[in-house]
Amino acid sequence: MTQPATPLADPARQRLLDLSQERGASLASLSEMLGRNASYLQQFIRKGSPRKLEEGDRRTLARFFGVAERELGGPGDAAQEKSYAQTPRTGDSRDWVEVQRLDIGASAGPGALPSHEAAFDAFRFSRRWLAEQGLADAQLSAITVEGDSMEPLLRDGDEILIDRAPRPFRDGVHVVRLDDTLMVKRVARGAAGRVSLLSQNLAYPPVEVDAEEIEVIGRVVWKGGRI
Repeated sequence: MTQPATPLADPARQRLLDLSQERGASLASLSEMLGRNASYLQQFIRKGSPRKLEEGDRRTLARFFGVAERELGGPGDAAQEKSYAQTPRTGDSRDWVEVQRLDIGASAGPGALPSHEAAFDAFRFSRRWLAEQGLADAQLSAITVEGDSMEPLLRDGDEILIDRAPRPFRDGVHVVRLDDTLMVKRVARGAAGRVSLLSQNLAYPPVEVDAEEIEVIGRVVWKGGRI
């Protein structure tokens, strides 16, 4: 008697899992990128629900990873291949942006001293995907989160992309330098030239400082990490 196939026996599910591990992007973060709950892709891969990815979700993931939609369960007909003919599978370097992974960590705990900003590796992102995320003109670097003060939003060991392009400040999650300490915090402007450095983990109290005491290194625009 033939046993029913497990979800991971489906090549599309296995391919998605392999791609996420190769890129270092967690299934939870990819689910959030799609506007879904954090367990969406985990359930798709492990439990087979939904049976197939919706067309829009599949297209977004294919663009993010730079693969044809058919690898993720999409149609393999000529029309679909033609519609995806401009994806970065061509190997043309103009279709990709290399983002340096810097040999520093941004503390999400009590604080850390950065050593030096030496790139030890790089991520490659689809230029098309970056444009879709509003990051076409971003100056991106990747660094590692250290500590637990930004959990559950950012976890120890997550890698984050920061946009270091000069822009008007707005409240949000930023990497900042306070004295000699590099931190990732939610930064909120206060009254009388003060700013608050807020942790996601409520076990860490807010820190309030004068605005001139901190240097905003960049805004956090993306995260990835193991599940």
